[in-house]
Amino acid sequence: MRSHLLLALLVVSLGCGPQGGSKPTSGETPREKPFKVALLTPGPISDAGWSALAYRGLEAVEKELGAEVNQQQATDAQIKDAMRSYAQEGYALVFGHGFEYNAPGVEVAKDFPATVFVSSSGGESSANAGAFRFLLEEGFYLAGMTAGSLTKSGTVAMIGGPDVPSIRSTFKAFRAGAEAGRPGIRVIETFTGSNDDVAKAKQATAAAISQGADYVIHQANAAAQGVFDACKEGGAKAFGSNSDQNSNPSGVVIASAVIVAEPAFVALARRVKEGQYHGGIETMRMADGAISFVWGDAMEIPGAVKAKIEAAQKDIESGKLSVPYDRF
Repeated sequence: MRSHLLLALLVVSLGCGPQGGSKPTSGETPREKPFKVALLTPGPISDAGWSALAYRGLEAVEKELGAEVNQQQATDAQIKDAMRSYAQEGYALVFGHGFEYNAPGVEVAKDFPATVFVSSSGGESSANAGAFRFLLEEGFYLAGMTAGSLTKSGTVAMIGGPDVPSIRSTFKAFRAGAEAGRPGIRVIETFTGSNDDVAKAKQATAAAISQGADYVIHQANAAAQGVFDACKEGGAKAFGSNSDQNSNPSGVVIASAVIVAEPAFVALARRVKEGQYHGGIETMRMADGAISFVWGDAMEIPGAVKAKIEAAQKDIESGKLSVPYDRF
């Protein structure tokens, strides 16, 4: 009788055990939380320029660090809401690609100390927020020097989207390079107010060409195609910016001032993942491999001009030549 009772107790005991899985026992390592990284861009990542380069950086973070990543387009009033949503969802790093994300990131960071907010430009920072600035001005200076050395009309142009400090600073560098290439050159500067209005960009470029501009650079993001189309129709040549746009179907892009985002994005994300991020402003330069000036095939560049530009690039990389830029 006693043996039957012991057997019954054993069956009941086994029946009350864990079902459909097991709980961690002492000594087991809890499952590691995923490392989550988000990217906010001002335009579509299909723009072949500013937003596209940031997305390539995000993809590198996903590949090299095994991060769980997400991206969305967010502007104006959407910015802080998007940042808060990502922080609430446990994202360790929220990256805003542009000057306009800096101040909102610093503000939202106060409420989410476990999340790091970084923008690609800007001058504000806190313990868990900051910026790293790609000094694209170095590439723009070389584009300006190229334009100044090649222009036949003595007039070149710069077409921007929104009138913001980061774009004005690159235009300042392009103007300085153009003047170094041809003292007394006339440089037309126009802002359309839009990152994605192709028609406005085309109209502004056509107006500059009608005033004699034969070389044009842009900071128009997704609207850049309007610049290239106007150059093709007006017989002018263009420079790509942010990404390598030399293969644009218009056939007018002779060189591009390029941001190489991947190494910088990965290095930043690794510091965040390892708990080594400290808020601040960092500058990424040509000497760091973050900025490049890439020749295209749209026209044959005279050897003497190429040699002059390449010598200037070496001087920039070594620190011998300091390119002007605004601090903000």
